[in-house]
Amino acid sequence: MSPVPVLTPGEVRAVEGRASRAGAPSLMERAGRAVADAARRLAPDTGAPILVVAGPGNNGGDAWVAAACLAESFHRVVVLDAGGAAPKAVEARTAKAGYESRAGQVVRAWPAGLAPSMIVDGLLGIGLARDVDPAFAEIIRRMNESGVPILAIDVPSGLDAASGLARGIAVRATRTLTFIAHKIGLLTADGIEYRGELELDDLGTGDEARRDARGFLATPDSVAPWLGPRHANSHKGNFGSVGVIGGNRGMVGAALLAARAALLCGAGKVRTGLLASDGPALDLAYPELMLGSIDDAMEADVIVAGPGAGRSPSATSVSMFERTVMPALIASPKPLVLDADALNAIAFSATLETGLAARVKAPAILTPHPAEAARLLHCDSGQVNGDRLGSALALAKRFNARVVLKGAGSICAFPDGRWSVNATGNPGLSAAGSGDVLAGIVGALLAQKLDPERALQYAVCLHGAAADALVARGIGPAGLTASEISLEARALLNSWTRAASSRRSHGAH
Repeated sequence: MSPVPVLTPGEVRAVEGRASRAGAPSLMERAGRAVADAARRLAPDTGAPILVVAGPGNNGGDAWVAAACLAESFHRVVVLDAGGAAPKAVEARTAKAGYESRAGQVVRAWPAGLAPSMIVDGLLGIGLARDVDPAFAEIIRRMNESGVPILAIDVPSGLDAASGLARGIAVRATRTLTFIAHKIGLLTADGIEYRGELELDDLGTGDEARRDARGFLATPDSVAPWLGPRHANSHKGNFGSVGVIGGNRGMVGAALLAARAALLCGAGKVRTGLLASDGPALDLAYPELMLGSIDDAMEADVIVAGPGAGRSPSATSVSMFERTVMPALIASPKPLVLDADALNAIAFSATLETGLAARVKAPAILTPHPAEAARLLHCDSGQVNGDRLGSALALAKRFNARVVLKGAGSICAFPDGRWSVNATGNPGLSAAGSGDVLAGIVGALLAQKLDPERALQYAVCLHGAAADALVARGIGPAGLTASEISLEARALLNSWTRAASSRRSHGAH
């Protein structure tokens, strides 16, 4: 299937600019009609009027066109004209005049006593880059308290379409009908919660949106074909070996979770080098794992480093992991997956930072959460969360690495400026050990010779899909464990590869 583009607000405006010169009907007319159709589908059949909230910008223009279309099809409509002045766009002014000529009701304040069947939110659009003004915030509050379905035009009002953050307050939409292409802010951070059901209408601009897109949506359908079925004549050497280095005293479980995930997701062999001097010699739950020295683990084809490695107790002391293991790993010609305390070691060592950035012998994959990303970028986590996409891209460029910035709508970024946003996952992943499992899955896929960019995106999507499948069966999100995610990821991976085999078989005939 063709990859689904995801754009930043600036990229959307560029597509709009090119498409607006393509002739009639205009984008605003197409958008307004699409909103009217969506409102008809969403509105309960109660006979109560539809409240359309029209703001001062292009979203307000879309709202006026939608109101006129709904009135023409004999729906009862009330328009809250929050913009006040005449709409800027010709199509919106024409639509407003047509609506008013049909004796359509227009109010300038929230209509007291009105009990609408639904609300169309056309108050604010993708240009919002600051907190919502108090007057508009009050309208948003009333929409959210209405208790009726809300259809948001393009983005829920108050949501930053670039960062995905709610700007003080935002509409909690039942459904968002977005245009041209998916916006990054609808797919990450607060956007996932506020958008409701997400529907895309490219208004006939799909080719334009794909042409210059640097970002795409990672879904099970898009990534599953990347890993095919195993050949009958196979042995464990065909699927590579993973070495996991970590597990300092009191944190051995983190390394074992990563190692088990690598084993369950298909690595031929998994070697675990524990930093704890009193660590176990055997994993009783998975005796297939080889627990040995750090040197043994470094013999593997792919190295996962950092889970449970621990940090130096002070800024002036350096642990053995930071002093000897990390420099050796960065100098090695093997693919690396760097997680947790491996990332912290890099953040606190200019030598390791420089070495990682100059590494060209083999790929490195970094898997930070926002606090770890902030340490690597020498900023605070608020700055990272305020620009998740920009932060992920900055890390990828700075360290010449493939990066996943974890969180709601995890973002995978690559050194050349391309990126993807993951469509799977839920709050059940907010549990101890979840990140260790993800690192192990990435390592397993690298060992199975998936291209590093594909291995990262596949692993992130599989990890989230495993959590989704568990929650769908009533396991979580509260209390979901990392060990359960590993087992479910194994089941899904095999399901995806069987489906890939079936598609290839049918394609061959």
